[in-house]
Amino acid sequence: MLDLKKRDNLDDIDLEILRILQTNGRISHSALGEKVSLSPSATRARVTRLENEGYIKKYVAILAPELIGFGFFCFIHVSFSLKETDDIDRIVDMIMAIPEVLECYHVTGQSDLILKVIMRSHQDISRIIQQLLPIRAISSTETSIAIKQFKATTELPL
Repeated sequence: MLDLKKRDNLDDIDLEILRILQTNGRISHSALGEKVSLSPSATRARVTRLENEGYIKKYVAILAPELIGFGFFCFIHVSFSLKETDDIDRIVDMIMAIPEVLECYHVTGQSDLILKVIMRSHQDISRIIQQLLPIRAISSTETSIAIKQFKATTELPL
């Protein structure tokens, strides 16, 4: 569940640490401390607290998909014929087992889910749709291929 009051537990230094870590997760505690006017040990303690309290989920390398053979994104809108929550959870588990599905959102509007999918080629769309077809509760899908990406970021506007 969303805890809107958690942000109240963050002071200006915490927010600045989070801003900096969003752009450089490999920065040393010493260099980070210089930027926020804290000692390396005080900085380490703050970062550890932010990790332990769940503000920092994990540190990752953001790869260049086109350099490793993934040249296309598509968005698949999925509609269900059933609306029972138990079935939706089961369906989402099946969809999330497809490695090319990077993100999955339960949404309002004409479709029930929107999937962000990465592909090596346009032929992958057919294969992924074929994996969705056996799921009985899915009544329809609509696929949009991304032609050009104008913005992609993992940074939150703190």
